[in-house]
Amino acid sequence: MITPGKLRALEACSTKEGHFNVLAIDHRGNLWDALAKHTPVDDAFFTAFKRDTVELLAPYTSAILLDPIYGIAPGLSDGWLPGHVGLLCPLEVTDYTLHPGMRAFQPIPDWSVGKIKRVGANAVKLLLYYHPQAPNADTQLAITAAVVKDCAHYDIPLFLEPIVYSPDPAKTLSPTAYRDAVLEAASTFSGAGADVIKTQFPIDTANTPDEREWRSALRELDEACTAPWTLLSAGVGYDIFKRQAMLACEAGASGVIAGRAVWNEAVQMPDPAARRDLLRSVCAGRVRELNAICGAGRPWREKVNIASPSSGWIAGYEDL
Repeated sequence: MITPGKLRALEACSTKEGHFNVLAIDHRGNLWDALAKHTPVDDAFFTAFKRDTVELLAPYTSAILLDPIYGIAPGLSDGWLPGHVGLLCPLEVTDYTLHPGMRAFQPIPDWSVGKIKRVGANAVKLLLYYHPQAPNADTQLAITAAVVKDCAHYDIPLFLEPIVYSPDPAKTLSPTAYRDAVLEAASTFSGAGADVIKTQFPIDTANTPDEREWRSALRELDEACTAPWTLLSAGVGYDIFKRQAMLACEAGASGVIAGRAVWNEAVQMPDPAARRDLLRSVCAGRVRELNAICGAGRPWREKVNIASPSSGWIAGYEDL
């Protein structure tokens, strides 16, 4: 049964029809490195990139996924973080230089679910690398249980992003094994208390071009996931992601959480004016297009158990 604080927060992060079109710009180390291929990067430049992206794309989104150091803090103090859209904040640090099986969960230093709530964010995002046969599978579930407990205490929803991988560093997952792992992750983590699942596309589209298989896998994903689910862009190009999003929303997704598929070309533009022109035209057009696509999805309320409160509900609603 969803609690009042989580219910209110999910409303704040979605459209009035109940769909998520979330702009992801919480990237840190990998984005810094990508920008540095084109121009020298310091804290000011890095923050300016996020500022430009948020200022020019946020008006068309339902929510923003933004990091606390280069995003939320300067966005609040300098006035470019809008108050009319929802705000998601990550809990973890991710080291992309390691094999996924070696990427142990590491919270952002001095950061927590409680601080995410206190700063005014509407939801917590947690990324975990997962495979059911990996040696650390139980550890990832234990981490999830602890974060779910913290989110319940602060009555803030958890958007959980399980990223599947091959437990054997010498091998990649076969298309069938990849599909099975994505479906099992969605089932496992939605059953573990995540409020919204942020999932990979369940098909390796490069090796499986038949869209009938895409549709079949997406139907299975919708059946496996007991919570509302959204599609992440996973760094694919926009045209590919757009098609994936259309099929996912037709199958029951409640929207998308999109980052590089929307704004990746802006990374290659060190000139602020040129970057802003691209964001204002091409990238904003993509976000508007995704709004229409997400509108065909399942409203998230249809996958949430909502009770009618009694007149005395506040007596049993715990204080912090």
